[in-house]
Amino acid sequence: MARVIILHAILIQIIILLSKIEAIPSLLTLAYPQIEELCSELKAIDPDRTAFHFQPSKNWLNDPNGPMYYKGLFHLFYQYNPDGPLWGNLAWGHSVSTDLVNWEALDVALDRTDPFDINGVWSGSVTFVAGEPVILYTGIDDQQRNVQNIAFRKNGSDPLLREWSKPGYNPIMLPGGDIDPDNFRDPTTGWFGQDGHWRTAVGANLEGRAEILLYKSQNFQNWTRNEFPLHKSQNSGMWECPDFFPVSLSSKDGLDPSVNTGNIKHVLKVSLMKTLQDYYLVGKYDEKKDVFVPDERYKDDYRTWPMIDYGHVYASKSFFDSKNNRRILWSWVNESDSEADDVKRGWSGMQTFPRAIWLDTDGKQLIQWPIEDIKLLRKHQIQFRDFGLQSGVKHEISGILTSQADVEVEFELPSLEGAESFNNSFLLDPSKLCDEITPSDEGGIGPFGLFVLTSDVEGQEEYTAIYFRIYKSSDRYMTLMCSDLKSSSRREGVYKPAHGAFVGVDISKDKRISLRTLIDHSVVESFVGGGRTCMTMRVYPKHVLTGQTSGLYVFNHGSQEVKIRELNAWEMAKARVNIENDDFISRNYI
Repeated sequence: MARVIILHAILIQIIILLSKIEAIPSLLTLAYPQIEELCSELKAIDPDRTAFHFQPSKNWLNDPNGPMYYKGLFHLFYQYNPDGPLWGNLAWGHSVSTDLVNWEALDVALDRTDPFDINGVWSGSVTFVAGEPVILYTGIDDQQRNVQNIAFRKNGSDPLLREWSKPGYNPIMLPGGDIDPDNFRDPTTGWFGQDGHWRTAVGANLEGRAEILLYKSQNFQNWTRNEFPLHKSQNSGMWECPDFFPVSLSSKDGLDPSVNTGNIKHVLKVSLMKTLQDYYLVGKYDEKKDVFVPDERYKDDYRTWPMIDYGHVYASKSFFDSKNNRRILWSWVNESDSEADDVKRGWSGMQTFPRAIWLDTDGKQLIQWPIEDIKLLRKHQIQFRDFGLQSGVKHEISGILTSQADVEVEFELPSLEGAESFNNSFLLDPSKLCDEITPSDEGGIGPFGLFVLTSDVEGQEEYTAIYFRIYKSSDRYMTLMCSDLKSSSRREGVYKPAHGAFVGVDISKDKRISLRTLIDHSVVESFVGGGRTCMTMRVYPKHVLTGQTSGLYVFNHGSQEVKIRELNAWEMAKARVNIENDDFISRNYI
């Protein structure tokens, strides 16, 4: 298997080189016409491009907008620059899917065409009003203000929703009075109250204070600002891309945004410009006062709030999947190499693989897990059980293409006696702690975990580490999760941080910790403790540029043995994602 992969990589490099010599393809195609097509395809080979994550075929992508399920199709709109791979000229890109895995790109849904959005069609949401999808979005108007606009679908018989109309009475919400016109954006999905009024929430900055403003309407077109904000904070700066939704306390099922009865809580998610991270609070929504009241354990200190993802994501957006009765979350994953690299590639940005989300049984934290549909892509499988990792050992997982894989592993600790001492200051900045230690620093219990996207070639070593260390506080054990990118790439101009989080699991209960990792070329997503903690990374190994294959290892650099109870790794097939001129879905609706 390895020899075949290596020979294939060498062949690709030879043909790529030949394809760059203009005379050779011309001569070859005289005898073999298909060579021209092959050379063209191979020129487009991009080792950083993903196989099963959502990204456009070219140009810039950022925030997910208005995801929904409608008449047999999933729709995802997204912030998109139709003119190039750098931020600017923002419009709403649009793609459709039947399974949330394979996607067809359609034409731009909303573009900069009117005075109320001439300088940018920014983020927003879709709400079903009387069964029909309606868009609320932020436009940057001809005065450079953030204003809120509405759009309706043009063709009532088109399930692809290819055309939208923007009425001339836009904007429908203006940044008057105490609202900063530069910081007033991203209306949420609307919800319908028992008083017969619609609500939506908009992120804003009022005299340096973060607020989620609440607006009410009887007809979804004329909106009035509520006397009180849905929620506010004195100490965190601007909140953008808010998301507000109910969650069940007794089921994994998703809920329609308008549900506010029964055994439920609500989640408020905000994207904090100050840190470029997404945080959330769990609490109760008081519809009579139209305010969100977080649970008592939360302080007005964002450093203590849980994050949607402790890695490299932002501007997450969820929707209720009425077909499968679940709530699904998308998040933007930005690049972390240079703008010059983006221009060279011709694209920038992607979305996390869609995640089902629900509230944990303790009612305190969200669980996130790749949607079950990902199993459509699983191919060859490697499995082993009850495998001991002695101190200082790393063990290779071979037999599959490990740069395109889904890996699940459960670690078991024979004892917790060697846990290191815990300092409460660690809680405020676990990423700083992960930056100060390395996956090679021997601890009592840990570091142990995975090395992914590795190269062991002498002088060209690269690896990305995802690992755990166990600490002992005065009354409990604490599990630190780290991702370390310092040795992930030898390319110039790459941002290679360490990410860290303390995992919300009680490891003393059964002395086990699970890790699931999706590896897709330049993006790595990890889920710990069944999805209680998530961490996403961008990785740009240099060795793949020369056709070298990547390695995958489990390792233990702690002083104690760690046992692998079970490991399953699947090679993943390539999904059909936004290929130019590929109308495999829309052809069925023409």
